[in-house]
Amino acid sequence: MNIKRLNTRDTGFEAELKALLAFETAQDDTIDQVVANILKDVKARGDAAVLEYTNRFDKTNATSLAALEIPQAELHAALNGLPAAQREALQAAADRVRSYHEKQVMQSWQYTEADGTLLGQQVTALDRVGLYVPGGKAAYPSSVLMNAIPAKVAGVQELVMVVPTPNGEKNPLVLAAAAVCGVDRVFCIGGAQAVGALAYGTETVPPVDKIVGPGNAYVAAAKRRVFGVVGIDMVAGPSEILVISDGRSNPDWTAMDLFSQAEHDELAQAILLSPSAGFLDQVQASIERQVGEMPRQDIIRTSLQNRGALIQVKDLAEAAEICNYIAPEHLELSMDDALAFSKQIRHAGAIFMGRDTCEALGDYCAGPNHVLPTSRTARFSSPLGVYDFQKRSSLIMVSSAGAQTLGKIAATLAYGEGLQAHARSAEYRLK
Repeated sequence: MNIKRLNTRDTGFEAELKALLAFETAQDDTIDQVVANILKDVKARGDAAVLEYTNRFDKTNATSLAALEIPQAELHAALNGLPAAQREALQAAADRVRSYHEKQVMQSWQYTEADGTLLGQQVTALDRVGLYVPGGKAAYPSSVLMNAIPAKVAGVQELVMVVPTPNGEKNPLVLAAAAVCGVDRVFCIGGAQAVGALAYGTETVPPVDKIVGPGNAYVAAAKRRVFGVVGIDMVAGPSEILVISDGRSNPDWTAMDLFSQAEHDELAQAILLSPSAGFLDQVQASIERQVGEMPRQDIIRTSLQNRGALIQVKDLAEAAEICNYIAPEHLELSMDDALAFSKQIRHAGAIFMGRDTCEALGDYCAGPNHVLPTSRTARFSSPLGVYDFQKRSSLIMVSSAGAQTLGKIAATLAYGEGLQAHARSAEYRLK
């Protein structure tokens, strides 16, 4: 299989790396126009529009949007109906994700200055959040855990989940995950129409304050368009993994770790950095030997051939520099003393340290969130967390004595900006 082999010593390496990382994030104009029309229709006609689009796109024949809401009893029946091993694994993963996110909760605080002025921060949760979950074949219960649990830990009062059910097909694991997470309401709707329903509200679907969760190109375009009316988590690109190895890792493990992201879709990216040319040769041989065993081998081949690379670096220090440029979604440090090496990493969504820490554990049950920044946005973005479902209000209570000092400062600056009413407002408090 033809996977790119690059060397940092080669002339033109930087240009080759830049071309490898390039991904066109601009939305398709046709998709954007379709989405714009759907959102406009949903905003104007509410339930009727959402019902029409759902019946058309998901090949259902519902007579009302209320009929597409799944009752809590059905969610819990799905949970109870799972095989014991699945139910226990789902609960164990949820417990670990909850335990990790409980440590992220922001606290309110305040302090009082010598003159009696009180300043501080008050932390409150969002009132209502919408969770988009892909449906049909792309059904991911882990996505429910990673989006719903931090919202609930944050104190969100109501969590409304939407999940398309093509041909009326409901995924029991997804419904069970909703039950485990305490999702309040679940509607069998998807696509841009579901995003519009959550953003604007309809007669049946309540409007939310923020929409989180992955979806297809139409969902992504809809989230972009409703941002500002509601908050969104992010508009994610294809999945990515970067592995840095000291050359003493198991090549079969490393190849499979690259496969674990390449199998997502043809646009996923898997890159390996190592100072050992021999190790890169071993991994390349392992890729060619193992790929034929993979059920999703066609997707893996396309991903690795078009967007993958095995890159030889001068040393691990150079690997860290390249990593900070790539700012990968997932970073595996397959080496001795990975924790110490991690201090050199400034930009990465999640850092998996040590030879036994495969990225797949983070996808499901390690505890940290698997919703991560992609397409180099880890340079300025963070994983989804409790903090995405909390907000901060500033607290200011100025004492009479404090108003004498602050009033003069404010008035002077306000006059300098030509805002006389600001200045006079402050001066009125002066004695």
